[in-house]
Amino acid sequence: MQTGNAMPAASHVRSVTETQQAHLDEAERLMTVCNSCRYCEGLCAVFPAMEMRRAFGTGDLTYLANLCHNCGACNSDCQFAPPHEFNVNVPKVLAEVRNDSYARYVWPGFLAPMFHRNGLMVALIASLSVAAFFFGFAVWHDPDVLFGTHSGPGAFYRIMPHNTMVAIFGVAFLWSVLAVIISCVKFWRDIGEPSETLRDPRALAGGAHDAATLKYLDGGGVGCMNESDKPDDNRRLFHHLTFYGFMLCFAATAVGTVWHYALGRDAPYPWWDLPVVLGTLGGIGITIGPLGLLAAKFRRDPQLMDEGRKGMDVAFILMLFLTGLTGLALLVLRATPLMGTMLALHLGFVLGFFVTMPYGKFMHGIFRGLALVRYAAEKRRHLG
Repeated sequence: MQTGNAMPAASHVRSVTETQQAHLDEAERLMTVCNSCRYCEGLCAVFPAMEMRRAFGTGDLTYLANLCHNCGACNSDCQFAPPHEFNVNVPKVLAEVRNDSYARYVWPGFLAPMFHRNGLMVALIASLSVAAFFFGFAVWHDPDVLFGTHSGPGAFYRIMPHNTMVAIFGVAFLWSVLAVIISCVKFWRDIGEPSETLRDPRALAGGAHDAATLKYLDGGGVGCMNESDKPDDNRRLFHHLTFYGFMLCFAATAVGTVWHYALGRDAPYPWWDLPVVLGTLGGIGITIGPLGLLAAKFRRDPQLMDEGRKGMDVAFILMLFLTGLTGLALLVLRATPLMGTMLALHLGFVLGFFVTMPYGKFMHGIFRGLALVRYAAEKRRHLG
């Protein structure tokens, strides 16, 4: 049944393209079939949330699509899955709707085509261009310094002044944060959930727990389906390594900022210092995790995936991997003549990641977290 406290999902829904509408129409057909069967209701959050509805507007389908973790269990269990004439393929269709939602809510709107063209070459060219700029800046400033051996506090800032680095990265980071926030506001309004939910500690805690543990990436307890019907939890492990590796890198940056401005300590820090320990562990996570995700992605059954947007997935994963790899290389080579080159390369990938962050697969984690918060709230309302 429709939950009583939910706003009408169609009230703020934005215009969709012809292709997006075709994906939504197919998703509505599948949810209608699944709502009549209900065999998969114990597999994940999608099907219980579906059962709370009798009709499926654009906002409802977008919400359900972002609840889906693409574990593939429902496709293996479904008696109507291809090649059955009903052609019920929930993972693939919800992946298409989910990928459409990233472009539909992007800010500014004219950058929406990046979600279709944000392939590997676009991400690499952006990052290498930024790296070339940093390298050229250092050569212009003093080539002897660039290829010299530097160690101790302030060594990085002999290559590029601290204030210049902060200004460039500060603008890129603030732009990305603004773009992500505006996209999230659009998404939240369109799925039809009241803003009060975002102030509900129980909903926030429930959504955060489900997101942090990847509760619904286990196929109802048996694991994810990959190259065969034999389930495993490797995708869950690699997602954890990637997510927590990213969070550790962010924590390292935050601690380093406190060290610099509050304690007057300049990078690079000794290898046993907290920012370096956090950054090293995080770098290992975003190196091993993305490699595992890439391997799992190329092994997966194409029937479960939105093959048309595979380039967007690969670009995001590879950008994280290269950010972690160059960061670890910089740690190893920071007291050698290669430090300047590695610093330029690492900063290029970090800035390239920041700039493309709101316009790629990064948004799936944000939207999925919001969808899980909504599910925690409406599940409590429904049971109550």
